[in-house]
Amino acid sequence: MNHHDPRCVITRTSEDSQPALEGITTLLPGHRGTTQRRRLAISALLAVLVIIGAGATVLRPTTSRAAAGDTAWTGTWAVAPQASGATFNQQTLRQVVHTTIGGTAARIRLSNVFGSQPVTFVDVQLAQSSGGSSVVAGSSRTVTFNGAGSVTVPVGGAAVSDTVTFAAGAESDLAVSFYLPSPTGNATQHQLGNQNNYVAPGDVAGQATLSNPSTGGSYSFLTNVDVQNSAAEGAVVALGASITDGYASSYGANRRWPNLLASRLNSAGHTVGVLNAGISGNDLLKDGAGPSALNRFQRDAIEQPGVKWVILSDDPLNDLGDPNPPSAQQLISGIQQLISATHAAGLKFICSTLTPFKGAFYWTQTGEDGRAAINAFIRGAKSGCDHVLDQDVATHDPSDVQTFLPAYDCGDHLHPGDAGYQAVVCGTWRRAGRRRCPASSRVLTWLVAMRSTART
Repeated sequence: MNHHDPRCVITRTSEDSQPALEGITTLLPGHRGTTQRRRLAISALLAVLVIIGAGATVLRPTTSRAAAGDTAWTGTWAVAPQASGATFNQQTLRQVVHTTIGGTAARIRLSNVFGSQPVTFVDVQLAQSSGGSSVVAGSSRTVTFNGAGSVTVPVGGAAVSDTVTFAAGAESDLAVSFYLPSPTGNATQHQLGNQNNYVAPGDVAGQATLSNPSTGGSYSFLTNVDVQNSAAEGAVVALGASITDGYASSYGANRRWPNLLASRLNSAGHTVGVLNAGISGNDLLKDGAGPSALNRFQRDAIEQPGVKWVILSDDPLNDLGDPNPPSAQQLISGIQQLISATHAAGLKFICSTLTPFKGAFYWTQTGEDGRAAINAFIRGAKSGCDHVLDQDVATHDPSDVQTFLPAYDCGDHLHPGDAGYQAVVCGTWRRAGRRRCPASSRVLTWLVAMRSTART
């Protein structure tokens, strides 16, 4: 399961010329399915998402993400944490994040949930990125934790910063820098960052440009950036595997389907944070490339700031690709557990069908039969899903529904390329012969039953 097809190499934009994916130890899929009965374009999903309605804290593993009485926060960027073997010592990390919504204030979250020893962070800075390892001169703001300029995060814990007055734009690049003055032990990372991040010796977090930094493609310790925005309507969490994580999308270009969903929401005038909780190689039922979706669901989905909706995407494909796969009914039972947990939290659950994967390295007829059964369940009237995102119908070849439409296949028959990710967001609209995705205002009727209470 910890394989990827060399035909789907992550390509880079012109600015990203350095060797990239160091630190990525697992590259794998998460995909989806067959058949068609109940279709949903994400443009309809936009309507679903829209009409449905400050002190620092060091968090232990079981502690809620936001303290009671906290000012309303909405996530604008997130990654799902994983264990790694990477270590740092007396180095500055500068990491670039791409927001989904803007705000007038921000805060960050630093995680040591998979660490092997306490980690101290010093000279933490938030700035506007100007490209590469540089930040916009004069934009940097010092980030504090309970008023202090440093914070030590225990093993298994996390730290949420104080409020930083900071004008963050929607779909803009921010840079978070911090100095690690002592050995960190094994770092908590998100491995498939698909974005250049930077490491430099010494404490240079306050410098506008780092001098000859090393470059990697993972995120280390940083898992969340939240904003305050009075117009925010909530956040949607996309939970999945490599398709959600954006594997085989253009490197450094923010063309993962959750990024494209954020763009669609913003262009339609809706302030909804889109949080990517994909982990390449992740499974629904068993731990491997990160904890299973079942085991990480509370932290990575339910506890996200301002969450109102959860989309479950491609995790079950990796279960089906296992040499000894679980039955379709076991996977359906796992999905039902997530639906129940979401509803118990007062949130809405959007199910995604599984995209085709015939021709992929781990395809079998047994896996295909399981995909068909899961998709039939998701499309069924008794699934419990509040809505359906039909990624299967959006991407399969009409002449062979077990395979991708060739234009959407990155080449490994498991992951979409850029055109395929765009098709996921446009859903069935283009397949109906339209040239463009419709404005979400044309499909607001989907939203009637989708109201829920925001969480902070």
